[in-house]
Amino acid sequence: MFRLSNNLIGVLGNGVWLATRGGGSGTECERFLTVPLIVLGAFLMLVSLAGLVGACCRASLLLWLYLLAMFLLILLLFAVTLFAFLVTNKGAGEAVSNCGFKEYRLGDYSHWLQKRVDNSKNWAKIWSCLKDSKICERLQQGNETFDQFIRDNLSPIQSGCCKQPTECGFNYVSQTVWTANSTTLSSTNNTDCSAWSNDPSTLCYGCQSCKAGVLANIKKDWKKVAIINIVVLIFLIIVCSVGYCAFRNIRRDNVYGYSGWKGRYP
Repeated sequence: MFRLSNNLIGVLGNGVWLATRGGGSGTECERFLTVPLIVLGAFLMLVSLAGLVGACCRASLLLWLYLLAMFLLILLLFAVTLFAFLVTNKGAGEAVSNCGFKEYRLGDYSHWLQKRVDNSKNWAKIWSCLKDSKICERLQQGNETFDQFIRDNLSPIQSGCCKQPTECGFNYVSQTVWTANSTTLSSTNNTDCSAWSNDPSTLCYGCQSCKAGVLANIKKDWKKVAIINIVVLIFLIIVCSVGYCAFRNIRRDNVYGYSGWKGRYP
């Protein structure tokens, strides 16, 4: 049972590492936030190795280090899960009248998340990645009328980065081409309206609504991760309990003198 638990921890570590290698525009653009997962995967595999060697060689010191590492990991995972729930507690899309999509505002999200995307270095990486993913170009594949477009179920990133906010009142030409309306443009204080460009490499990638759309995606993903973390946390507590039983048995064997693989006491 103890050796099986170590193997499962090793598989978990590899799975976390492989998860960061996946494709998809969302995963690629949020990779700067997934680096801790790689560190966690490597740590889990090292802990697994220490526990496996300790169990096979009946080395109480390695098992003690294994249990200590597992205890610290449980505390860390609990803190990370709690943190994920706290920072993703705020922020939600706003329904737009007669539209199939929602729009997002950066100020609705937690200050910690806002700082991550307001950081110019971080946002430069995300901006470049969003363009490389061609997420807005995919909108142009269908030759839609305005009525068809506003009924589309756009993703948060498409809603925030591939068009300007509806309050700008721009005139529709195509999914990613709009002409400014001087009347509504002068009557709004939304800086995203002036930040919009029909240039495919710019569009609304510099808009606050685009940053909010990215955060909406991150919030959705982190909610899922937090739920998975709870399951993993329960699993680690069980594994740690099994490890403690193995550690206690080995200490008892060392005191009374265990005769080796045949399992006889003198």
